[in-house]
Amino acid sequence: MAQPPPAVRKQSLQAKPAKECYRRNLPHLQAESCTLFITFATRDRWPLPEHVRHPLIQHCLHDHRRKLDMHGLVVMPDHVHMIFTPRLDAAGAQFGLAEIMHGIKGASAHTINRLLHRRGPVWQDESWDHVLRHDESIEDKVCYICENPVRAGLVKSVDDYPWLWRSWIDEA
Repeated sequence: MAQPPPAVRKQSLQAKPAKECYRRNLPHLQAESCTLFITFATRDRWPLPEHVRHPLIQHCLHDHRRKLDMHGLVVMPDHVHMIFTPRLDAAGAQFGLAEIMHGIKGASAHTINRLLHRRGPVWQDESWDHVLRHDESIEDKVCYICENPVRAGLVKSVDDYPWLWRSWIDEA
């Protein structure tokens, strides 16, 4: 697997103190200048048909370089993993996790339902998030999520899986 450039491997993950907020049952941490590992799943773990997975990737990348810096993402049959760092808006405030996730999940659900000629919820209400700490490498986490299809037995090699995106490869 291709290695990211040194700037990605050595990126500092130190963040300001986090504010904890709740949406439904799970706590969500919001800290400035932090990198987040996010997982969200389909409602009832419903498997996404293959032809809606590329449009889903496009929705995940829609705000890349505008509201967030996406480092990597993988679309599995019934869930999505993303690693990104929220950006600052024109006023210097960080784009919020709730705003980012609402944009991704809302727009992608609309597209998926349109493509499948269906209605109703696509995603579970909650998402799981983890703030990467100073001793956790963005590179290691992106490699970990990109190995998920191999660990699940879907492909033999990461390079064989079409529904993943890594900033140091796909932006080059």
